[in-house]
Amino acid sequence: MTSLTAAPVAPLLDRLFAAAEASSPSASPAFASLSSEERYRLMRSKTAYRELYANLKDFALPVSRETGKLLYMLARATRARSIVEFGTSFGLSTLHLAAALRDNGGGQLITSEFEPSKVAQARAHLEEGGLADLVEFREGDALESLASALPEAIDLVLLDGAKALYADILGLLEPRLRPGAVIVADNADYCPEYLEQVGSIAGGYISMSFTDDVELTVRIG
Repeated sequence: MTSLTAAPVAPLLDRLFAAAEASSPSASPAFASLSSEERYRLMRSKTAYRELYANLKDFALPVSRETGKLLYMLARATRARSIVEFGTSFGLSTLHLAAALRDNGGGQLITSEFEPSKVAQARAHLEEGGLADLVEFREGDALESLASALPEAIDLVLLDGAKALYADILGLLEPRLRPGAVIVADNADYCPEYLEQVGSIAGGYISMSFTDDVELTVRIG
């Protein structure tokens, strides 16, 4: 058994995923009324995304079950001890990553979220899962909260916050990425600048689209 597949984490994740699947963002009038073009514009904007995500604060917006399992496997395979997450939301991905740290023998997960109500819910979920001692929650603008006090060497990064900021967040973390560090970016197609950044071997990365939603990158420089 692993922390991911045993109680209290496994039943907690089942409950949270079921709740997320039952509560679609399309139920939000502010989201449902937007055209596909307007949604794309908001996702690509470095300022307007705040309004979009504020209107979706009651929705979990989690990674998929498959991506969650992938995160756990990658953290275990790399024996990660130091992880940074951009975009906590309700903490489903955080639970996967913290479970991997527990099974790796310990470590630290720094996770950043600008919506206070989501931080509160995620903190409660990590407490319920018995993993809160491994997690440092940083509330507020990630461009500020992740700009300092980072680990000397980062083993794994999850980017699942405001898509337009992916390249900027990577720029903050890049000096601390160890060779071989893994970066998982959800819905990275909304940030072409990020895809260009990690698509360059000369820039120190090798990257590929792992699924339609996930860009998987390794730091090689």
